[in-house]
Amino acid sequence: LISGRIKFGAQGWSKKYPFNDGDLTICGEVLKNYLNNAEVLGTEVPWPDLRYIFGEIMYGGHITDFWDRRVNNTYLAVLVTPELLQGANLCAGFKSPDAAKLEYPHYVKYIEERFPQEIPQMFWLHPNAEIGFLTTQGISIFKTISDISGGGGTGSGGDISAAQPIITQYQQQLPANLDMIEIRSRLKEEDYTPFVIVSLQESDRMNLLLSGMRSSMIELELGISGALNITDSMEALAADLMTNKVNALWAERAYPSLKLMSSWFADLLLRVDQLVDWTKVLSLLKSVWLSGLFNSMSFLTSNMQVAARSNNLPLDFMVNRCRFYNVRDLAEITGLPPQGVNVHGLFMEGAGWEDGKGEDEGYITESKMKELHPEMPVCNIYAVHIDEMDWTAMYHCPVFSTSLRGATYIFQANVRMDPDDQEVRWILAGAAMLTQDD
Repeated sequence: LISGRIKFGAQGWSKKYPFNDGDLTICGEVLKNYLNNAEVLGTEVPWPDLRYIFGEIMYGGHITDFWDRRVNNTYLAVLVTPELLQGANLCAGFKSPDAAKLEYPHYVKYIEERFPQEIPQMFWLHPNAEIGFLTTQGISIFKTISDISGGGGTGSGGDISAAQPIITQYQQQLPANLDMIEIRSRLKEEDYTPFVIVSLQESDRMNLLLSGMRSSMIELELGISGALNITDSMEALAADLMTNKVNALWAERAYPSLKLMSSWFADLLLRVDQLVDWTKVLSLLKSVWLSGLFNSMSFLTSNMQVAARSNNLPLDFMVNRCRFYNVRDLAEITGLPPQGVNVHGLFMEGAGWEDGKGEDEGYITESKMKELHPEMPVCNIYAVHIDEMDWTAMYHCPVFSTSLRGATYIFQANVRMDPDDQEVRWILAGAAMLTQDD
């Protein structure tokens, strides 16, 4: 289970950990010693001790990501129990045999004959996880073919002048920088609220990105015309434009994204539009496109700051709480929420979403086939004191910027479950929310 989950990418493990046969052998020896000692001494098998050794030392020693560690420990909580020796269901269609009836050779024969086919359900994942894995594998193969055939760069004999039409197209569409002097001139000292400060920070970062893109394309144009010597960075930019890749220097100034250049640029224009609208009113929008921010975490922190100041509470003890509406069309959002902020642009991965009836909130549910990233409804995020946070029938759902997960983590959302549901199901399914549909 631990090693096989790697092939499903970030939905399995957000990083590729060096699990090996040595880990399995040592864990087997430890388990053998504990079982033998319990039999000799006539005591109970210390299952919590075994889970700790396996989850925090042996396999857990490799794991550096908090959410991956949660998955690992959840597997252990489900499988390493007294029922393991009493016919426990290890995975779909594969039960643990009766320990009192079989010896080691019989166990080997049982595994060889009864072990099920390696499918996503075996790992508690949805079949969509395999679609995502095969899609990623196909993209990787085509990328390798492109690089080998010379499609990944212009090389010494490449003609960078072929990038000129693309440069012209992007230059015509690239918006002007936001006028920060004019924007700040409209603000009084008391207007600098946490949300306004975030809008100014986002606008500054957007200007930095737009200026870098504009200057690098102008330099490349001058290089193509012969006015400047061609540099490595110019060649790299020309190659990226012609192969629909986001230039590395642009990506450094930008936000986490896995999109190709054409869709990345279209996404950039939408981000600029939101900032223009935001800085025009210099107050909170009726719904903020969370995906369109450079630093989504700072926006959510400002939400907690506003609530802490309004209720005279310490910021360190504030947490964000989510409540999902049953609407996705922004036209149905008529104004600001009574508390907190409205955000949109979230997608679910590893699960689906069932809208509620009337005013009832929806809940997390099984994915539909071939719907890898279903869009979530508009979400109201408001801050409460940590003592008032209720996790009853809620899934501790991580939110990431991209499907790579890992370092793109933003915050932990409370996602409602069916009252009869168990959180274990969604942890092992790798359920998480993303701010971008890659």
